[in-house]
Amino acid sequence: MGKKKNYPFSGHQKDFNLSLNEPFDSFFIMKRISSQNENFHSVSPFLVQKGINSSFGDVKSIRKLRSGDLLIEVSSRKQAQQIVKLNALSTLPVTVGAHSTLNSSKGVVTCGELFFTPTEEIAEDLKCQGVTHVRRIKIRREGKLLDTKHLVLTFHSPKLPQSIKAGYMNLAVKPTPLSLHTSLQAVAVQVHTRASFCCIYLPPHDALNQQQLNNLVDQLPKPFLLLGDFNGHGTLWGSDSTNSRGRQIEQFISNNCLCLLNNDEKTYFHEPTRSFHSLDLAICSPDLLPLLNFEVGDDLHNSDHFPLIVSHADSGGAIQLPPRYLFQRADWAAFMQLAGVTEAMVSTADISESVQIVVDIIINAADNTIPKSSPRLRKFRRPWWNAACRDSYRKQRKCWNVFRRYPTTENLVAFKRARAFARRIRRRSQRESWIQFVSSITSSTSSKHLWKKVKAANGVYKEFSIPVLNTGHASYSSPLDVANILGQTFAQVSAADSYNSSFVAIKNRTERMTLNFSSRRPFPYNSEFRMFELKAALSKAHDSSPGPDGIAYSMLRHLNAVSLSNLLYLFHRVWREQSFPRQWQEAVVIPILKPGKDPANPLHYRPIALTSVLCKTLESMVNARLVFELEKQGCIPPLQSGFRRGRSTFDNIVHLETQIRNAFVRRNHLVSIFFDVEKAYDRTWRHGILRKLYNLGLKGNLPLFIKRFLSSRTFRVRLGNFYSDPFNQVEGVPQGSVLSVTLFILHFSEILNHLTLSVTGTLYVDDLQISCQGCNLRLIERQLQNAISKIVSWCDENGHTLSAEKSKCVHFCRKRGIHLDPILSIRNDAIPIVDEIRFLGVIFDRKLTFLPHILQLRKKCEKSLNILKVLSCTSWGADRTSLLRIYQAVILSRIDYGCFVYGSARSSALRRLDTVHHSA
Repeated sequence: MGKKKNYPFSGHQKDFNLSLNEPFDSFFIMKRISSQNENFHSVSPFLVQKGINSSFGDVKSIRKLRSGDLLIEVSSRKQAQQIVKLNALSTLPVTVGAHSTLNSSKGVVTCGELFFTPTEEIAEDLKCQGVTHVRRIKIRREGKLLDTKHLVLTFHSPKLPQSIKAGYMNLAVKPTPLSLHTSLQAVAVQVHTRASFCCIYLPPHDALNQQQLNNLVDQLPKPFLLLGDFNGHGTLWGSDSTNSRGRQIEQFISNNCLCLLNNDEKTYFHEPTRSFHSLDLAICSPDLLPLLNFEVGDDLHNSDHFPLIVSHADSGGAIQLPPRYLFQRADWAAFMQLAGVTEAMVSTADISESVQIVVDIIINAADNTIPKSSPRLRKFRRPWWNAACRDSYRKQRKCWNVFRRYPTTENLVAFKRARAFARRIRRRSQRESWIQFVSSITSSTSSKHLWKKVKAANGVYKEFSIPVLNTGHASYSSPLDVANILGQTFAQVSAADSYNSSFVAIKNRTERMTLNFSSRRPFPYNSEFRMFELKAALSKAHDSSPGPDGIAYSMLRHLNAVSLSNLLYLFHRVWREQSFPRQWQEAVVIPILKPGKDPANPLHYRPIALTSVLCKTLESMVNARLVFELEKQGCIPPLQSGFRRGRSTFDNIVHLETQIRNAFVRRNHLVSIFFDVEKAYDRTWRHGILRKLYNLGLKGNLPLFIKRFLSSRTFRVRLGNFYSDPFNQVEGVPQGSVLSVTLFILHFSEILNHLTLSVTGTLYVDDLQISCQGCNLRLIERQLQNAISKIVSWCDENGHTLSAEKSKCVHFCRKRGIHLDPILSIRNDAIPIVDEIRFLGVIFDRKLTFLPHILQLRKKCEKSLNILKVLSCTSWGADRTSLLRIYQAVILSRIDYGCFVYGSARSSALRRLDTVHHSA
């Protein structure tokens, strides 16, 4: 216990405790006293350490500044009292004083109860809590300075307390605001992350001077985040139109090279009109954009503004993913020797065994010559980090550890050299990695892919997390449960009982008829494959994710000539013996959430099948022969433009625009319907595909291969490292397969043959559009309704379903006067009539002004400009060649797409795109 201390006076105990809690200075500057202005640069660090230890013991830290003075942080009150009395360090005369700024901090408290309390009284009462000064924040209104309830407190402590006690109240302490010289209603604060945050309010009816906003931004230390109620409408942030305030804000963002975080979500609810608007904006400097996520809260919290939630885009919470091969570090020479496919391997009695032997030899060679990624949860990583960066960083750490143990001048110099060398290696690796990526950019490179690369360079990845599914009866969060629920959903979509009863009757009756594809005639498309076909298939293939066997296209491309020849012989066996390997009938399905859909609904996911690359290579060879035969026989209608040589979306876009303009010239009406087919790929009738091949007269190996390719297919859903149970895919074609698109086009294109002569239609895979023009709107309505009935009848006979809700109808007309829109329906469900429609990437409005398309195009290009803004602020991506190539690929390609159609818009509308070009 120890002897209790006696204090002679009452209150002595209390005063002693108060003195212990009183704050003290922690940082001190020690300077040498010398007539020749000497400093500590020439003093041994051993001498300094010994002198300080002998004077007042170990301190928390000692740091030498560029001026040669010492910055010392003490660890106790006693050391603080002793160090200020120090006048000599060993034999060196010195002077010691408290640091001018590090020993204090400023924070803001908000309290309405202290509004009428003088600041002197507040400072006196808070003195015992380390407050040395109190200042009240004032705002200017109509030329007068008015007091507010916000107080700036100066603390005698380098660390800001979380709260203070003002009488009976606990007040939270916030970081101190920045001093802003502006007449705008704005307040800013700088936090310890060296980022500035500014909140602003712009009254809706006050005139806004553009220079005021520019001056405000000039005062904010970068990087900064600017949030507030700007009271401006702009299409860039989700408004229906742009007013004068919105144009000022757009110009402000463009002139200052800032980035807008907002998406199209509404942020304000106007109760009198019960309408939603986008008035609150989040604007940041370019270097912050890759690091931030933006979303709008869904609860008003008794306000009329929804909260803006800006969070750090970290990679936390990622699920574990299966390891993947790192092909950029592969030893292809050793792989070519180990992955030797011999004739004996491909000549076994059972084809499935031969395929498995080939898979095993290739995978074993890959495991020995190609490194894999770590199966652990992925940390922040950067794609430019390579072996040179790793080795230089290790050398830097080694020199640092040596210097910590033996703090000599030589070791310090060695550490600084190692650190500078490591920094130089990292910067060179960043530049080289980015230049290599930029050289691969083409006009088909999406801005999403570019953003992914830019964020990856900053160590930010959008990881896939396991969703929580809600089926209406229960919720599922376990990875295996979620995978199985998704697997059941995908299997149910393609199950036979998912069709209506009328089609099931047709299906059962038709499938009783046997389709005999046997033939002894030597059709050219049934001949054995040649080596040039195999090499062509491998050269055209894109490096996609491997299937269940783990083989990738890069492995097949690096097989030697003998192995390729034996692999071709294996394909000959599959083709000639008409036996499909059972491994190739299995697929791994990756669920992809549809854009803008609820992740809790299992119906909102699109199944992407990963099948064997060996099978996909053979599919590509078969597909080339099938397409050639179909085009030669003219089996595909000329108005089907999907994935055909010499065709593109431009054909359908120009066809529709020509029809509309012809109708305008003739002063006619033109009514066009754009259909939506539900689950088109997953519900395709397989026997219908085979029946189409049979009716075309295809016999032998080609149709028999397709028949076995479509039969007995199974899949498992993969979520990270978790796999579901196997499920059967009874109908449909696997999405992600090479043959699937051609087979679907062959089957679905038949729908165009059921249109009447007065109705024209076009197809791009499953995007079906029909049109009818004339001077009598009621006659057009009857003809279109008759065409809809025939289309619905064909869908009923082939297992497809049209969605009336998602289908759209547009009445194109420039005639004056009142014209009632047509009334059209699908199975008595009305088709919505809209004023504009997005068709194959181009927005057509009923007057064909193309103004909605130009506004939407400008909005997308403005967001893509953020990529250039971010890269221009980096040392590794700011060269002119890279920026110009990215501009041409991401922005200019978008402007060019469809310009031959929307180029007929009036010049005032087209000038809206000039700002995008000039900003770049």
